[in-house]
Amino acid sequence: MSTVDEKINVKELPFVAPCRKLKMSAPLNWLKLGWADIKKAPWQSLSYGSAIVILCCIVSFMVWLYGGIGLLVSLLSGFLFLGPILALGLYSISCQIQAGMTPRLGYCMREGKRHLGNELIFAVILSVILLIWARAATMTHILYPETSNAVWTQFIPFFTVGTLEGVVFSAIIFCFSAFSLPMIMDRKVDVVTAVITSINAVLRNRRVSLIWACIIALIVAIGFATLFLGFIVLMPLVGHATWHAYKETIISDEWPKHGAIID
Repeated sequence: MSTVDEKINVKELPFVAPCRKLKMSAPLNWLKLGWADIKKAPWQSLSYGSAIVILCCIVSFMVWLYGGIGLLVSLLSGFLFLGPILALGLYSISCQIQAGMTPRLGYCMREGKRHLGNELIFAVILSVILLIWARAATMTHILYPETSNAVWTQFIPFFTVGTLEGVVFSAIIFCFSAFSLPMIMDRKVDVVTAVITSINAVLRNRRVSLIWACIIALIVAIGFATLFLGFIVLMPLVGHATWHAYKETIISDEWPKHGAIID
């Protein structure tokens, strides 16, 4: 059953692809499709997830060894920013499956190289937002109680403001990345158009987007709770599901598709 109600035309916004109005059940359908992709390409998907887990473990160990717990927490927070970029290969696997091809990791690597310019621009954008968030978090420490015997009520302003900051910046990142990178992978489109398209689609499907964001946050929390091991399966699941979310939400027919890579 389709999770799409209708097409929303966007005539008032330049440089944006139109989107569809989604049903509330759409995120669960995306997860089902993502799981189906894992079953169709199990070793490709799980190998990709394992590589990401190994990378996370190496980075965490090095930071813990040389940087301390504060830097470790900061880098783990940065995982929320880098996750969409790390999933580019998973989008490619889903794209290959949808095209009737046998998924190949080598194809994913060549696709990543092809989109390297747009990926770097997007990474710079996320890095700037991360730096702003880090600066805002530093300023929040003025609310931290100075006395050593502070009661719990004195911590309420600090945790309240800190939580609100996290929600705001996480929402910004989600709006920017929900559909933009799969669109860049699929179509010949610039970063600005892809990001504006993603923001527009999220704002026009607020409730569905909130559900999808909460599901992703829960999956990330499970991955951390399992000391990254859960990401072997969960990262491919979210990556494949994100591809199907893009294909179901964004109407990008006016932009040409990327040509197939020939060996």
